[in-house]
Amino acid sequence: MKHSATFSDLATGPQARAVWPLPDPALTYFPDVRFAHSGRDLTAGAAPTPQGAAMVDDEPHIPVLLDRCVELLAPALTRTDSDGTGATLVDATLGAGGHAERFLTQFPGLRLIGLDRDPDALKIAGNRLAPFADRVTLVHARYDDMATVINDTTVGDTGIDGILFDLGVSSMQLDRPERGFSYSTDAPLDMRMGMREGPEADLTAADILNTFDEKALTRLLREFGEERFAGRIARHIVRRRAVTPFSRTGELVELLYQAIPAPARRTGGHPAKRTFQALRIAVNAELESLRTALPVAMAALRPGGRIVVMAYQSLEDRIVKTEFAAATASRTPPGLPVELPGYEPEFVTLTRGAERAGSDETERNPRSAPVRLRALQRVGGNQQR
Repeated sequence: MKHSATFSDLATGPQARAVWPLPDPALTYFPDVRFAHSGRDLTAGAAPTPQGAAMVDDEPHIPVLLDRCVELLAPALTRTDSDGTGATLVDATLGAGGHAERFLTQFPGLRLIGLDRDPDALKIAGNRLAPFADRVTLVHARYDDMATVINDTTVGDTGIDGILFDLGVSSMQLDRPERGFSYSTDAPLDMRMGMREGPEADLTAADILNTFDEKALTRLLREFGEERFAGRIARHIVRRRAVTPFSRTGELVELLYQAIPAPARRTGGHPAKRTFQALRIAVNAELESLRTALPVAMAALRPGGRIVVMAYQSLEDRIVKTEFAAATASRTPPGLPVELPGYEPEFVTLTRGAERAGSDETERNPRSAPVRLRALQRVGGNQQR
């Protein structure tokens, strides 16, 4: 759904504005607004620097459910050779390259195609994966353009053996205040992950707050943020921007303190989390991209190939669950007593529902707390589990 279709020309970008402190009443409920690192999504906490964590750009970046991802994808990657020779893995959300590094290290014959929409992430991952350069192809692309990326590589005719999605905003993006993803620091209201094509390519969170009408803002906050005070927040936004346009995250946090009733502010985590999630999803068209990418990814797998998807909030997981349920369902018309040849399910599930990170992992890496992992295997080939 493109909310901007209901609006006139969008603003060209947030106005420049100096950093300014929030008033003391706001800091009563937002005490860490300037200094704390935020979690990956709705329920993840700030990640400490655990012993042995990989450091990228002076920040710890710990791959989520790394061992489980390897366990699930390894049977598809080692069908030809135990070292992964002849197999290709697509990391659709490369990020800092933590998952990719583990796969390339453990399977020295594996070839990897890494996609990311964020050029900064590609640069960091490229440095990290430099020792494997002869087996790695990095592409600046969104994952919903996966079909084009695969067709442009030399593996287009043979199919893909494994695909990994690690959805949501990355730790790198959250930990860089200038990107505007975090409600814990005052920064420009940007929230763009990277490349986006079409007339909305330059859409920022400030553009949404300053140009969307009250009805569309309410719908955006309710649908993308599951915010129960969506209408109330939208009214406050429209009233405030008539005086001064939004340009910084601190301004939005202060408004949310004013708009959300006091009892609700004191429970359920940070009061800004749902509004920030909604804006980020809208700016980056995340749900539209996911709906497009999943069928493309599954179609790219050759028989016996596997796909693993990690989601961090219910909207993403709902899309994954729906797509996976359709892929594992029989296509035989209802009411027939037997399965029609050629109408069997195209995939089998490898997980029982959505898997979660265990207590040991969430203690080491609090950002893994909200993860929901689902995995499928395409029918045919090696059916190991």
